[in-house]
Amino acid sequence: MDFASIMNLEPHGPDTYVGVGPQYPWGGLYGGQIVSQALRAATLAVEPEFEVHSLHAYFIRRGDHDEPTRFEVERVRNGRSFVTRRVVARQAVGAILSMSASFQRPEPGAEVQTAVLPDVPLPDQLDDSESWSTMFSRRFVTRSTWSGEAESEAGRRLGPGRAAAWLRNTEPVADEPGLQSCALAYLSDDIPTDAVVAQHPDRLKGEEHDWWSASLDHAIWFHRPLRADEWHLYDFTCHGLLSSRGLAVGHVFTLGGSHVATIAQEVLLRRPPKA
Repeated sequence: MDFASIMNLEPHGPDTYVGVGPQYPWGGLYGGQIVSQALRAATLAVEPEFEVHSLHAYFIRRGDHDEPTRFEVERVRNGRSFVTRRVVARQAVGAILSMSASFQRPEPGAEVQTAVLPDVPLPDQLDDSESWSTMFSRRFVTRSTWSGEAESEAGRRLGPGRAAAWLRNTEPVADEPGLQSCALAYLSDDIPTDAVVAQHPDRLKGEEHDWWSASLDHAIWFHRPLRADEWHLYDFTCHGLLSSRGLAVGHVFTLGGSHVATIAQEVLLRRPPKA
């Protein structure tokens, strides 16, 4: 199944859509898939002159790839400059995701960028990293490729509290309203957990575990137009851990250094139970 198929939501009544997803290696559904489909459903209920500028989502239950997902859109507000949509994704077990998205009619204003693309190797200087999906390519930035330092497998994603990788969709993404933002939303759930794991005290001591993790909540701020089928650097830093929850905040940059999005995700991270 490709990204276009995932985005092909079927109408099932007013502001209600149904979508499907593939089976993933870990079982269940991928959080980025559900967020991207929820954003797609919200976009279909918005006039085309409005562009998404932010979304905030809560993952409620694990999704089942063996059944379709129903996306119910509520038109919370229609304004002249902004519109707001709320989407609940449901399966037989009940709600699996709740998301709010805000859209703005573009308007003139000051444009200032303070986030800066870090001085890391470009994707053509890196090897493809093993990916769990054929829908996107991934090239991790590691301490050795960046600084020339020796590294262990435990530290291959830059080191304490940081993870960065170049990502892009493997197939071209159509120029339909909002579809590029949906594609970024799909990719946005891939790297945050790596940053949280990299900050865990056990990892810092060199201990390796088969970590159990789950995305709890997710936010994206869309700053500038993008093409998700071109390389973008996803650079995440863990901002701390507490009660098995770690917060990762990341910036997304084009090859030319344009800051196109900011992502924040809280990850539930648990050590595996002792045998």
